[in-house]
Amino acid sequence: MGRIIAIDYGQKRAGLAVTDELQIIATALTTVPAGDTIAFLKEYASKNAVECFVVGEARQMNNRDSESAKFIEPFVRRLREEFPAIPIERIDERFTSLMATRAIRESGAKKKARQDKSLVDTVSAVIILQSFMEKRTIGPGFHRPEVS
Repeated sequence: MGRIIAIDYGQKRAGLAVTDELQIIATALTTVPAGDTIAFLKEYASKNAVECFVVGEARQMNNRDSESAKFIEPFVRRLREEFPAIPIERIDERFTSLMATRAIRESGAKKKARQDKSLVDTVSAVIILQSFMEKRTIGPGFHRPEVS
């Protein structure tokens, strides 16, 4: 089994998260400058088996592409060209930055760490990866039971 890599791609940076080889745990990998993302992934894939890429899909509340899509879509096309044998999955990334910021704040991180945008990008990638893994485990048509 190969690893799954999630990418929270932005205009300036890309947050990356990865699973373990058994695809059980999602872990923060790093944040790289947006222009260096493909080179980083090539280097990573040369040392690790990668089964799938998961790229956040930027949507607005009305389900239309957000402004970020104009940066993400060309990246996804290039990712397909550079890694034709590795499937690319897309997952809605709405609210991931907000969720990441909240998670960082609730972890007790100091103010300086909470303001680190690269940390937010990496945590966002972890959230994207966890969402993908949960969706895949639960499957379509199934809903997680409500917790009270």
